[in-house]
Formats: sequence, structure tokens, C-alpha cells
Amino acid sequence: MTVDADAKLIEQGRKLFAGEWQFFWASPSIETLPPMAGMEVAFAGRSNVGKSSLINALTGRNALARTSHTPGRTQELIFFEGPDRAGLRLVDMPGYGYASAPKSKVAAWTELIHKFLSGRASLARVYVLIDARHGFKQADLEVLKALDKSAVSYQVVLTKADQVKAAELQAQIEATRVALAKHPAAFPQVLATSARSGAGMAELRAAMVRLLGERRR
Repeated sequence: MTVDADAKLIEQGRKLFAGEWQFFWASPSIETLPPMAGMEVAFAGRSNVGKSSLINALTGRNALARTSHTPGRTQELIFFEGPDRAGLRLVDMPGYGYASAPKSKVAAWTELIHKFLSGRASLARVYVLIDARHGFKQADLEVLKALDKSAVSYQVVLTKADQVKAAELQAQIEATRVALAKHPAAFPQVLATSARSGAGMAELRAAMVRLLGERRR
């Protein structure tokens, strides 16, 4: 990819996410999923990794995705739709790992996630969010294995990068790349982002624009 091509994708991503984004659908079960249309990208991660904050930062809308100081608040698959004819939907998935909810409820979320991942033809990629301060936890590794098994393309996005020193962040990126080499469905590039500072958002938007282009070929 040339510098000019990267710059073009970044500008296309800026325009796409500067458009109108809105809540579209909430699915508490696999039976209630919206009809497939266009391309979907989903965001997965531990309950306190900052999925909703990332979606808000991507779209430049502070209250599009509901954020909470209580991990585990997102209990459904939440769909957001972009500008008309853009053909892109964002999916905020229930957090895994710690959640302030009954075990039976967490089990139901987990089943919903696995069914969604294994049977959604419109799902182009899952962005697996990992806290840059901590790296992979056991729950993350289990999700990567499930994605590998489902043959769902996924890419790791480090969050809260502004809370890590530059040298430590670079080491975390490299360690993540090395770990991902063992996972067949993983996209090799690791993105580092901060919802608070906006770091990495342009690159993440550009990655989605590239995916859109590939799906339309």
C-alpha cells in the first residue's frame, strides 16, 4: 500500500464516519437479528475494555453507543447504521469476562455471540479490543480460538493506548503480533487506539473503508 493510497483511504474513512450514524437494531437473541444487508463489522472485548467509547470516538458522537461505569451493561447485539448507501453497519457485542450479571445471563450472551459469529454471512470482520495496559487475558485467548474455529476474520485493536508509555506500547504491539502469528484467522496488523485522544481512529476507519472496497469487488 503506497503512502498516497493510505492517505486516500484515511480521507474516505473521515468522510464516511463524519456522516450520519444512528442506532438501528438491538438483538437479545439469534432469532431477532436484523435481515442481512451490506457489510457488518463487530466489536468484541472484555466488559471493561471500552467498546462503546471506541464506537463513539469513531463516529464522533458522544452518546451513540451507551457507555457505563458498570461492566457488562451491553446485554444485546447493538447495531448502528451509517449514511445511506454506505453499506456499513457497526455491531457492539456483549462484553465477555467479568460482568455484573447472573451467570445464566452471561451464558446466554456467550451463546448469542458464538451463534452470531458462526452464521452471519454479512459479517466481514470482528475487531477484538484488548486493553493496551494489560495485553491478552485468558478470556481473550478463548475468544480468539473461537474465532479461528468459526473462520471469522478478526483484527486486534489495542485500546487506552494514551495510558501507556510509548516504549511500553510498542512492546505490547510487538508481543501481540507475535501471539497472533499462531492464529490462522487473525489479520496480522495490530492497531493502537485511544478513544480519549483520538489516536488510531483514522487508521481504524481506513481499515473499514478498505474492507468495504474489497467486498464490492
